[in-house]
Amino acid sequence: MPHPRGTVWPARVDLHLADGLSEDQVDRWVPSACLLCSNGCGCDIAVKDGRMVGIRGRAGDVVNHGRLGPKGLYGSTAWAHAADRLTRPMVRDGGVLVECDWDTAMGRIVEVSQRLLAEKGPLSHGFYTSGQLFVEEYYTLAVLGKAGIGTPHMDGNTRLCTATAAAALKESFGADGQPGSYTDIEHCDAIFLYGHNMAETQTVLWTRILDRTRADDPPVLVCVDPRRTKVAEEAERTGGVHLAPRVGTNLALMNGLTRELFEHGWVDEQWVGAHTLGVEDLRTIVASYTPERVADICGVDPDDLRRAARIFGESRNVLSTVLQGFYQSHQATAAAVAVNNLHLLRGLIGRPGSGILQMNGQPTAQNNRECGADGDLPGFRNWDNPEHVRQLADLWNVDELVIPHWAPPTHAMQILSYAEEGSIGFLWISATNPAVSMPESARVRRILAGDQCFVVVQDLFLTETARLADVVLPAAGWGEKEGTFTNVNRTVHLSGKAVDPPGEARSDLDIFLAYADAMDFRDRDGDPLITWRTPEQAFDAWRAATRGRPCDYTGLTFDKLRGPTGIPWPVNEAAPDGTDRLYADAVFPSATETCETYGHDLLTGGTVTEQEHRALRPGGRAFLKGAEYTPAHEPVSEEYPLLYTTGRTVYQFHTRTKTGRSRSLREAAPDMWVELSPADADELGVAEGDVVRVESPRGAIEAPARIGRVMPGAVFAPFHYGTPGLPGEIGRQANELTMTVWDPVSKQPYFKTAACRVRKIRDGGAPAPAPTTAASAPARDAAVPPTGGGAPTISRPAPTPAYPNDPAVAGGR
Repeated sequence: MPHPRGTVWPARVDLHLADGLSEDQVDRWVPSACLLCSNGCGCDIAVKDGRMVGIRGRAGDVVNHGRLGPKGLYGSTAWAHAADRLTRPMVRDGGVLVECDWDTAMGRIVEVSQRLLAEKGPLSHGFYTSGQLFVEEYYTLAVLGKAGIGTPHMDGNTRLCTATAAAALKESFGADGQPGSYTDIEHCDAIFLYGHNMAETQTVLWTRILDRTRADDPPVLVCVDPRRTKVAEEAERTGGVHLAPRVGTNLALMNGLTRELFEHGWVDEQWVGAHTLGVEDLRTIVASYTPERVADICGVDPDDLRRAARIFGESRNVLSTVLQGFYQSHQATAAAVAVNNLHLLRGLIGRPGSGILQMNGQPTAQNNRECGADGDLPGFRNWDNPEHVRQLADLWNVDELVIPHWAPPTHAMQILSYAEEGSIGFLWISATNPAVSMPESARVRRILAGDQCFVVVQDLFLTETARLADVVLPAAGWGEKEGTFTNVNRTVHLSGKAVDPPGEARSDLDIFLAYADAMDFRDRDGDPLITWRTPEQAFDAWRAATRGRPCDYTGLTFDKLRGPTGIPWPVNEAAPDGTDRLYADAVFPSATETCETYGHDLLTGGTVTEQEHRALRPGGRAFLKGAEYTPAHEPVSEEYPLLYTTGRTVYQFHTRTKTGRSRSLREAAPDMWVELSPADADELGVAEGDVVRVESPRGAIEAPARIGRVMPGAVFAPFHYGTPGLPGEIGRQANELTMTVWDPVSKQPYFKTAACRVRKIRDGGAPAPAPTTAASAPARDAAVPPTGGGAPTISRPAPTPAYPNDPAVAGGR
């Protein structure tokens, strides 16, 4: 539905119901938001005879204007009534998981927990959670972990996904929180997508962009990606640029773009002088990154680099988005910060059309970070600031010394190492599947299966991780519980309870509350530490924790969120209807008393002290930071001559716990494959569909080959497909090959910079099971049938409401 710049994105309602059902046969519709990517699309859940039977986009929601993507449409409800749902707790007896009642399961958990606390103290406990729980569940987990037990060993799978997004925002602006808004799409002149295959990761947001690029006055797109994706194709169609740097060289490319702004006078010196710090240091760092030097490092055409820089330097308004191609690659935080630098150098922030979206990969990753379930302190507080610690101690009525703040929070990779050596003897994993999603899979399986650490898993199904646990707890999923969550651009939704969970499954909130009760956590007056019992009460407790912080929720209530749309924080007395974009006044939360971190050296990860930070006198100014490019940890060699990188496909989500149980999505992307360039395939004697063995120094997988559109010298593999890891079994999961190496600032693992080799095992006899409609399409004309299937989706135009906070509604540009 193309539309002119500065106008509201037209509404269109997408609907999918179970086979044979029509809208008038639905018993009721329950408001929610989609939980199968980070976009956070407002929707209604269809309920028939006590079952979730479909989903419909909500036309009045500011996020999606009624649209839904393929995962949301086809994957939202099918899992809920799958035959293999967990319905009763399980405990390991005699090496075998057997069903039991809740008292038995929780009793075993509490016995081990109390024994380890008595013997070893709080450092014996670790918690590893998700990016898919609700605010109320994250906050409860954070309180019981930080104030009940007092452990710093808390993190989420957001560490694998978008920890770099948070780190980059903190380093540049002083605190987490997306500066930009989805509405910037309607007002910008150019869109830069850095390592962000939006056409597959956030399909509705991509539709929003297409409705502008197909208009008569389209924005120009620039795509940075080593694969020729749909985003790259659209960039070329709009007269933009596709920059395909070698895997692991993103920072060199960004330094080259930054140098071009300085060289050509595309820097707003007056704005930079008034609102930033560090410009001269940055100028010095990037001075040597000429287009020719960048071309030598990255393998891009120097004229393409110049052209991309000119687009950024001369466009009136620019929107930038960043995702895993930067976050999971070498020098991740430095590269992501460099995107922020470009906007700060031109003053392109805080106004319609000029914004930054350091994207998330999961629907509630933002809440994990806000609530402190990732190890940070709740409310974007600084663990190194005694006043911030005191605020929480007063709020929770505990001694300040109970709250861990003597060292940085323990990140996920370190938690796993502690579990490997047994210093963490109790590890609770909720709503995530690290046996598939973490790097170096064989090592992860050994750790989780070992006797040195007691493992609790709560999930919907007996996942690859749950099979290794000592206790398994059946959890309720989306639509089976009530709660709130926040998407990429800070929009908060209330998700209603549509149906009851199966059997004895419980909500994650109820499970955490049951543990807190059984452990008898108390405050310093001897009263129960956690007093709330319901999601709404938990949300009210969370609101109190955000007062005066950048992520201020104090103006939100469940009743307010029951309206037609989600609402972007901060929401308070100053902004009762929410805030579409941050930093319109060019004042940043960088003051020493306010900031979430004092910062780091982007090259080494060395921390900036409170005294050093205060000496800079940031006073609400943003930081311009840079770093020199260094080669990746594992270069190619004669033995391992190819670069290995992992990623996603549009038709599956994470480790397929939900989407793998949707017939339509399963048919569209049924099984594992690996992608080779035509040049590498010819050299290796590999044809479409041939089974190949891919090996790195850590492991091997075997899968059919797609002769695709990855750059020569690289091998791409989707990370969704798990392997039980049985003795003698040939692996197929991508992370058998990846490294246990992480970014020095964000601590996010590098999934995209391993060396590998490939050899043909046997003829395939059929095309690889890769989708043909996305970046995994075959590069050559071949007899590869189109993928897809399943019941049709209804899409219909709808009246376009006056969306709150939309600048096009408020008077356009």
